[in-house]
Amino acid sequence: MKPRVKEILSWYGSDNPGTLTNLARILNCGRLGGTGKVIILPVDQGVEHGPGRSFAPNPAAYDPRYHFELAIEAGLNAYAAPLGFLEAGARDYAGDLPLILKLNNRENLSSDKDPLQSVTGSIEAALRLGCVAVGYTVYPGSALRTDMYERLQELAEEAKRHGLVVVVWSYPRGSDISKEGETALDVSAYAAQIAAQLGAHIIKVKPPGPHVEQEEARKAYEKAGLATGTLAERIQHVVQSSFDGRRIVIFSGGAAKGKEEIFEEIRGIRDGGGFGSIMGRNAFQRERSEALELLGDAIRIYQGEL
Repeated sequence: MKPRVKEILSWYGSDNPGTLTNLARILNCGRLGGTGKVIILPVDQGVEHGPGRSFAPNPAAYDPRYHFELAIEAGLNAYAAPLGFLEAGARDYAGDLPLILKLNNRENLSSDKDPLQSVTGSIEAALRLGCVAVGYTVYPGSALRTDMYERLQELAEEAKRHGLVVVVWSYPRGSDISKEGETALDVSAYAAQIAAQLGAHIIKVKPPGPHVEQEEARKAYEKAGLATGTLAERIQHVVQSSFDGRRIVIFSGGAAKGKEEIFEEIRGIRDGGGFGSIMGRNAFQRERSEALELLGDAIRIYQGEL
């Protein structure tokens, strides 16, 4: 095992050998294996945004098997999806790459200002499908956040008991947070801290923007002289907010955008000490050869080659 992976595993001293082994499987898989950097393919958008919006740009993506094959061929660290998509391919691709079962989801047929996701998977299902991890979304700032936190704590305890890794999607959202505030620097750092405190091994947040939502946070930043002008500086603050970098923090790719914008963002994540990316629409909405080229270049950026 590479020294960097051993170092990262040492941060999770309370976990059992099963969980540490599964975390190592993620860190050691694919072209970034052993580097401490990860790229994960998440495909929960069929539920979250609807099949047309998600897969019509690349019709091959309607087939659940397509995403297994894309992640495997690209040499990614893991593939995350809801129950149905994993059930449709877990047997055919058993052992080919680490799988993450997304335990909760929310459809996009209503416009709740304070959203709550439904639990759509189980620890038992994750074990049955051979997953190394489970994923769960929380919405810090939602009026319903308490229910999400308490349910996550229960599921995380059960997952860890069975040797599974816990991945938390921490997305600030709610009636008291502005749209700009959802990716504000202070709110993003807060969301990462919350996920770490709730027991996440891997934390997924959005890349933070320069906006600061809370006035008290602004004052604290100004007093401390915190540098926030570049994406790398903001990434560094979010990582520092996750137990001083002793939790794996990865950043979402968001809506589909141009390659250069993607690569600039990935460089900011890398230079700020982020552990990697979780890229969905920017990958699977492109034609396969283009997606493989894009993912290959993203890997090379994290390897320091681009």
